Amino acid sequence: MSTPVLRTEDITRIYRTGAVEVQALRGVTMELSEGEMVVLLGASGSGKSTLLNILGALDLPTSGRVFFRDTELTRATDRELTRFRREHVGFVFQFYNLMPALTARENVGLVTEISEDPMRPEEALERVGLGHRLDHFPAELSGGEQQRVAIARAIAKRPELLLCDEPTGALDSATGVSVLEALCEVNRDLGTATALITHNAGIQAIAHRVIHIADGQIAREEINATRLDPKDITW
Repeated sequence: MSTPVLRTEDITRIYRTGAVEVQALRGVTMELSEGEMVVLLGASGSGKSTLLNILGALDLPTSGRVFFRDTELTRATDRELTRFRREHVGFVFQFYNLMPALTARENVGLVTEISEDPMRPEEALERVGLGHRLDHFPAELSGGEQQRVAIARAIAKRPELLLCDEPTGALDSATGVSVLEALCEVNRDLGTATALITHNAGIQAIAHRVIHIADGQIAREEINATRLDPKDITW
């Protein structure tokens, strides 16, 4: 892979509720590079979502450092972190979070209106195979189509990072494959550094690199010498 876009150095995250202390991350060091598709694989409660939230500056580590290129995010102000998320990061979550009263085109347009160099909403939707569904409302779209609208919304601002939290978790296998195909196409065509978290072991076959998370730590990493197309994975 090429230049690291994002890297962490020995980050921890501790949550405290009264006298109870939960260590969600325990010294995680990793990199995410341009054009790379990384799958973060682990059981529920392993720390995957906490790690993804820190990568996207939705949360900060208790200790350790996070860098976006040469900028240390762990020293940034709230305003600087907001700008980082707005300009450089696209998020895709398990639940689509679309505005029900807006069409697919209008949902994507919400992001393009506040971006510096956005795609047209039509282009973003075309990239995920929904050029023919521009003026449909979420209630008129299937679950997979709604998730692809969410992906189009995430990529429309041309982010350098695309962070996906269980993007197929609420979908059946056939629909999930269509969503993974859209993510792989964006990663390939736009060179967007992509991190996808899942508990579904079959999905790891689409990645350049697989990071196994257990008990808040990186248990091991693997590089896929041969990647599978989403339609060929074992669900």
